Amino acid sequence: MAKIKTVFACQSCGSTYAKWQGKCNGCEEWNSIVEEVVEKEEKGTVDWRETENKGIAKPTKLKDVIIGESYRIDSGDSELNRVLGGGITPGSLVLMGGEPGIGKSTLLLQIAVRLKGWKVLYISGEESEQQIQQRAIRIGNSNEECYILTETATHKIFHFIKELQPDIVIVDSIQTVHSKSIEATPGSVSQIRECTGEFQRFAKETNTPVFLVGHITKDGQIAGPKILEHIVDTVLQFEGDRNHVYRILRTIKNRFGSTAELGLYEMQGHGLRIVENPSEILITQKDDNLGGVAIAATMEGMRPMLIEVQALVSTAFYGTPQRSATGFDTRRLNMLLAVLEKRVGLNIGTKDIFLNIAGGLRVEDPAIDLSIVSALMSSYNDVPIDMKVAFAGEVGLSGEVRAVNRVEQRIQEAEKLGFEKIYVSKYNFGKGKTAPKNTKIQVVLVSKVYELIKLLSL
Repeated sequence: MAKIKTVFACQSCGSTYAKWQGKCNGCEEWNSIVEEVVEKEEKGTVDWRETENKGIAKPTKLKDVIIGESYRIDSGDSELNRVLGGGITPGSLVLMGGEPGIGKSTLLLQIAVRLKGWKVLYISGEESEQQIQQRAIRIGNSNEECYILTETATHKIFHFIKELQPDIVIVDSIQTVHSKSIEATPGSVSQIRECTGEFQRFAKETNTPVFLVGHITKDGQIAGPKILEHIVDTVLQFEGDRNHVYRILRTIKNRFGSTAELGLYEMQGHGLRIVENPSEILITQKDDNLGGVAIAATMEGMRPMLIEVQALVSTAFYGTPQRSATGFDTRRLNMLLAVLEKRVGLNIGTKDIFLNIAGGLRVEDPAIDLSIVSALMSSYNDVPIDMKVAFAGEVGLSGEVRAVNRVEQRIQEAEKLGFEKIYVSKYNFGKGKTAPKNTKIQVVLVSKVYELIKLLSL
């Protein structure tokens, strides 16, 4: 009889140790190290296939590899299709993480009941069949080929999968599933790693897409070992404030598309509504213009959108001036403040600066620099900016307005939403290029920050 081997693994990051210790050296968490039993993989490995159907992989020349016709499965959700890179890829393993109650189960069940013509198996280890049925009735759509399975043991799950032969598998959640090859509690590092590996083998060898739901830690990271994100093909993060109705589906990793895409949803009583026009939630509707507000034309992946930048400049009465930014890099904000002080002569050393990107977005596009500078100057002088004016440009250290990518798409999006004027860098149309003239929107070219301030009368 083989001796059972045990290791001490951190339940937060997956680091292993030979003996127990109070603090994890990897993530610096206290009391997160638990003893786990590890067995030889070949002794108790659960395989979904029949023994006679097992194939042996052989080395193949790269030029001899046959590429089949690639296609995507339409999920019936335009936002999810965009985030995944055009649809669900056959044989892909997708991990979706998010806070409790954010709507992960609702979104995946909504996809399961909308996939007409596809056999979907929804595996739940957290809810009963009655609870899932009640949610499906509330969503309102029905798929005759949608099956529900409430089971947590992987060998039983794969037994039903072999009988049913589904086209798409959804597992809610991976932390509740356990494998009999590992003597550890469900949700432990070794169990999550082993179960994810079994679903990965199933997805790749049958060309069946698998969706996994993953819980997150208090730091916003997906619970379990970091190797979990390395195993899967796509990692999706479902974000949002439970006090607000809007949800953001963001791509962290994607082997079949861009990682810069995001999808927007609105949580309603009958499920998640797709937000076709992001500007309807990112631009605040107001009756009057106030100082410190500017509209930026930004890009998220291949998708142009207009967002509202809010700035507040006030006198500091409590010693050291504050510098706070929500949805924007604080170091970048400090750089823009230094440019305004050096190149424009703005005295902001004794001012509190607050910056906010409306809608709960986290923006890293440098093209919003111009709108941030305009909002800061507007708040400093208490002079409002016309809400029919947009900005798209990067600000350099010498105060120059640098060119940005896809400026034509930004201009078209601003024109489509009814904006009358947009400020862009003149270097976007250098070397023989000219600003578009056959547009309803007026394109104003600027090269320096102080030119922009003069044009805006700030």
